[in-house]
Amino acid sequence: MFLRQFVNNNNAAVVEMSRADFLRANLRLILAWPLLCLALCAVLWTATLLQLEAEKKVAQQQALDSVASQSKAYGQYLLRTLEQMDQLTLQLKYEWENSRGHLRLDQLKTQGMYALPQFAIVAILDRKGHAVTATAPLTRLRTNERSNFLLRHWRSNSSALRIALGRVNPADEAAAPAADESLVHFTRRLEDEDGNFDGVLLISIHSSYFSEFYDSVNFGKLGMSAMVGEEGELFSTRLGARVLPAHGSSATPFLDTSFLETDSGAMESGGRVAFSDKQNRYVGWQALKAYPFTAVVGLADSEMLHPYQETRTIYIGIAFGVTLLLLGFTVIATVLSLRLAWRHHQSEGVRNAYRMATEGTSDGFFIITALRGEDGAIADFEIVDCNEPGAGYFGVRREQLLGMRLQSRAHEPYFRDLIHNYRAAMVSGFSEEEIELPDGNPFKLRWIRRRLVRSGDRLAVTLQDISTAKEHERDLRRVANEDGLTGLPNRYWLQQFLPGALGRAAIARHMLALLFIDLDGFKDINDTQGHAEGDKVLRAASLRLKAVLRPGDHVVRLGGDEFVVVLDPVEDDSRAEQVAQRIAIAFDEPFYLGSERHKMGASIGISLYPRDGAETDVLLKNADIAMYAVKVAGKGHHRFFQPELFETIRNRRELEQSLVAALEQDQFLVVYQPRVDAMSGQLCSMEALVRWRHPQHGMVPPLEFIPVAESSGLISQLGEVVIEKVCQQMAHWQAAGQELVPVSINVSARQFGRGDVHQVLASALARHRIDARLIEVEITESAMMDEQNRAVEQLSAIRALGVRLLVDDFGTGYSSLSQLQKFAMDGLKIDRAFTMELGRSEQGEVFVRAILSMAHALGMSVVAEGVETREQLDILRALQCNEVQGYFISRPVPAEHMLALMRKRFLIPLPAPVLPPYSPVHGAANNVIS
Repeated sequence: MFLRQFVNNNNAAVVEMSRADFLRANLRLILAWPLLCLALCAVLWTATLLQLEAEKKVAQQQALDSVASQSKAYGQYLLRTLEQMDQLTLQLKYEWENSRGHLRLDQLKTQGMYALPQFAIVAILDRKGHAVTATAPLTRLRTNERSNFLLRHWRSNSSALRIALGRVNPADEAAAPAADESLVHFTRRLEDEDGNFDGVLLISIHSSYFSEFYDSVNFGKLGMSAMVGEEGELFSTRLGARVLPAHGSSATPFLDTSFLETDSGAMESGGRVAFSDKQNRYVGWQALKAYPFTAVVGLADSEMLHPYQETRTIYIGIAFGVTLLLLGFTVIATVLSLRLAWRHHQSEGVRNAYRMATEGTSDGFFIITALRGEDGAIADFEIVDCNEPGAGYFGVRREQLLGMRLQSRAHEPYFRDLIHNYRAAMVSGFSEEEIELPDGNPFKLRWIRRRLVRSGDRLAVTLQDISTAKEHERDLRRVANEDGLTGLPNRYWLQQFLPGALGRAAIARHMLALLFIDLDGFKDINDTQGHAEGDKVLRAASLRLKAVLRPGDHVVRLGGDEFVVVLDPVEDDSRAEQVAQRIAIAFDEPFYLGSERHKMGASIGISLYPRDGAETDVLLKNADIAMYAVKVAGKGHHRFFQPELFETIRNRRELEQSLVAALEQDQFLVVYQPRVDAMSGQLCSMEALVRWRHPQHGMVPPLEFIPVAESSGLISQLGEVVIEKVCQQMAHWQAAGQELVPVSINVSARQFGRGDVHQVLASALARHRIDARLIEVEITESAMMDEQNRAVEQLSAIRALGVRLLVDDFGTGYSSLSQLQKFAMDGLKIDRAFTMELGRSEQGEVFVRAILSMAHALGMSVVAEGVETREQLDILRALQCNEVQGYFISRPVPAEHMLALMRKRFLIPLPAPVLPPYSPVHGAANNVIS
């Protein structure tokens, strides 16, 4: 609107008069008002500046008071922190000397002690500097630092706390990324019973921990805090969001600490205080009373005086406003007196406003006049005005561009098009468009936004360079659609591309193939060689895939080691199969990582449009299912999607997903099956069994979901849920006053192999306050056979809690007598397969008799599972079996029904008082009652 008014004003007639005549005629009138205005402005500005000076002194004094207060607060924070470290080292020294060297710091860390991130190393060093126990490898310490600890405390008989500064050892591979990180070492002398030097207690804290006070106090973006030693060394320095490296001498690269001559104080930076970032600060410091440190706080001059600067801006703005009002009044008075002076002033104001509007921006602005021929038609266009940025687009000065006619350059393609566009704008009155300029254009630009506005026979033209914005827009599109590692199209690109490709295939009535590829063995390479080498393999794999495809085909990386190849078009199945074979051949060649050769294969699943689906998600899912079938069948080949063959796989994957949802939504419940004393029929224990109550399908049989949970790795999480629910239920019964009997919990081989069953049990028992003697753990024979030394450790850890151990499904695994003796189990459960043979064959009774004799000889109790008839119970009683469990006694029941059985106590009648026809077992067995 302003530019349109400017153009219209230029069409008005302008009355000119000579400057000399104007001055001679109106000299007094011209000078009177300006002189009065000048006097008033002088008074105004003098008062404003004096007030601002007073405001500045107040702001400076407030800054000094603030920095002094905050340095005291920081000093109190450091004092509390050092006192805590002093107490912590004293406590650890006491615990170590009282444990007589049996304290294990790594176990304490596992239990939550010294696990906070500020603890870099907590260690006990012997006389030679070797770690007796530590929470982290001592390779993170520099060798000379460890020697200094030993030498310092060996020479001194004092057990006082010593504090020293150090750095992470750059030779330690685990700490290499933090090799420049500083540590603050807290050490104490350790002594044996005779008071002789016995080693050093060490706690190393990340130096950044002592600057965390910065986050709780508003120091500003440029504020500074430092923990300074008595020799001027910087133990911890914080500058804004950055933690600076510690420095071991007073000649630090950031702060000259020579100004710390008194215990506390505050001063303005300058003179003795120097900061390497050239930022002026108000500095306050506070010496710690009990420790040789000084807390230093610096607040940026620019931030502390910001309120003053805002006040100054307001005052200056008001002064400028009043000045402008005075100037306006002066101008109005002069204009009312002199009509010609007002018009001249108005003309100059418009011209100055135009210059301010156009010269202060990078946009080019032009005024173009249409030149008409004798017939009234537009024959040419002339540039009558422009700003300097506009002239700069042409690479010339403004004076050189004024007066140029476009027809003089009509031989250039750009100017021919420009003349045509200007003529169209003269007809329409307005035009705005974004234009991609061809190579060789006069502006040396790629993209411009051009706006044309007509006013009479003139055009106001605005040009804006949008090349950077267009380039950024193009980069955003590329990043959104391209995999950053391999440069291949990504999943987002595939989701955008496939619907269009399927639509074109539908119109052309041709087929399209998707090959879902998963690299066999890639995980091993990634885990053993590292992610960097794994990335090299992925890039090499992408090149091999592109090498076997036609130019029109596409290879996409979905993520990880999964790729999708789009063949568009394909004539029949054979074309897709040929490509799959070529891919398999390409991956038969080993991948070279340095001097090592690594063999990988490719499992390929193929889906075809329209046979296997007409939508993107369906085709991808079916190709994935086909690839999964290849994995199950042995990897390294390809397979087409076939619904009748892969329905089981689809159901299995859906079941896995449902299991994940069931764990998240707590769809599992626990039922209980009682175990009774075979002779008395009294309830003596129960087994906890998990059940799945699906919201749509009802109760899912355990034989359906337990194997899937085992193979998918969800069984460990499910086992933790069962332990938690059992302990929670027992706590509920206990709170209701019910006398409890032990509950046995099954632990899978996978869960047992993780090695943390004892920790899960200990946590649940402590949380619900359950006596460990009320819990029994059932473990299969196969779980104990893998890595026997490790199994012994796990079983010992569980038994140490007070939990009893039972061998589940005994007789179906690979246990031997020596192994049972080695593992020292409390009891075993005879598999139901042997129980079912009782009463059917003499051989079944022989097997059970042998198991009972062996268990009783080893001092173990025996539970017979699967007892379903009175005959089986009578035989087991005659064989002196300790406990029985099965449908004859009770089916698994919910917790509320189990409560009724616990109150009943005796669940089967006593045996008839007749001697059994079987020979008695070992005499010791009569005393083994669980």
